[in-house]
Amino acid sequence: MSTEDPAKPVAPERLRDFVARVYRSAGVPEADAAFVADTLVQADLWGHQSHGVLRLGWYYARLRSGAMRPVTAPQTVVDAGAVAVIDGKDGVGQVIARHATEEAVRRARLHGVGVVSVRNSNHFGTCMYFTGMGAKAGCITLLTTNGGPNMAPWGGVKKMIGTNPWSVGAPAGRHAPMIMDVANSGVARGKIFLAQQRREPIPDGWAIDKDGAPTTDPRAALEGFILPMAGHKGYAIGVIVDMLSGVLSGSAFLDDVHGPYDPVNRSGAGHFFAAFNLEAFQPRAQFDARMEEYIARLKAVPVAPGHAEVYYPGELEARNEARHRREGLVLPADTLADLDRVAHLAGIGDYRLRD
Repeated sequence: MSTEDPAKPVAPERLRDFVARVYRSAGVPEADAAFVADTLVQADLWGHQSHGVLRLGWYYARLRSGAMRPVTAPQTVVDAGAVAVIDGKDGVGQVIARHATEEAVRRARLHGVGVVSVRNSNHFGTCMYFTGMGAKAGCITLLTTNGGPNMAPWGGVKKMIGTNPWSVGAPAGRHAPMIMDVANSGVARGKIFLAQQRREPIPDGWAIDKDGAPTTDPRAALEGFILPMAGHKGYAIGVIVDMLSGVLSGSAFLDDVHGPYDPVNRSGAGHFFAAFNLEAFQPRAQFDARMEEYIARLKAVPVAPGHAEVYYPGELEARNEARHRREGLVLPADTLADLDRVAHLAGIGDYRLRD
């Protein structure tokens, strides 16, 4: 692939097949490898390259070291009607998250609400993949997860708290699901890695360097601290997400969690899933009609200068996906180079991502 034009779009289907081959080479079963590949390429299709195939090399290193187990065998350790606790046993994060999402939806159909707490998992990519799954199954779905430390507690100067994202997804009638997916830092750490790969500065306010000075250098930002969104409010939400994901589940929390950038240590990541069955609240047709009215009223607001239109949460991703499926994906040169490196390590030499 190294001889291909880096500016030429990549075919999503070929990219998905390549990622699956890498996972299979590390001992991941075929069906799980295909699923994880879909989650990574889907992030790129949505325009979230910070959580797409850029991360393949990190996940692959964890599989090679044994920090993440290739065969995922989650175990239900608490079964209490609407509530379950699942031990992921250090398996592949995306596979564990799929299992937990399906279990939360199943329990919501029985009880109106399903709550699943997960311990001993791994990073699972983008939250909205899984809240989107719940939305497509007719549930409003909430998901939180903790991660390796990137932020200092408000007023402190030591990394203790992850960016700790959370997401809510809901069906939206004839529209693509309404999905919010945000980190509690001003920006996800992966976006700073992406800026480093693109050799671009980061905006003011994203991070400070190790000495506490503001920086627009992504390398200095990665060595320093990512700033919370909305100051102390982002810090507080990050703490709550860590409590729900790590403390409640019996998993690791604060700086005991190791992120996907760590190639050798067990992650200890925890997650919290809650699914709410729409039919327990009102007829589905009524909810869909109300959501369509909600979106129509949002989008009817007069447009501010510098904006093309008003979007509801999740709409831009749906449009990006449609465009990228038509036109292909343009990946940063450094990402393509890293895919070449991973292909070499995995013994995959006969692949092409473009026609």
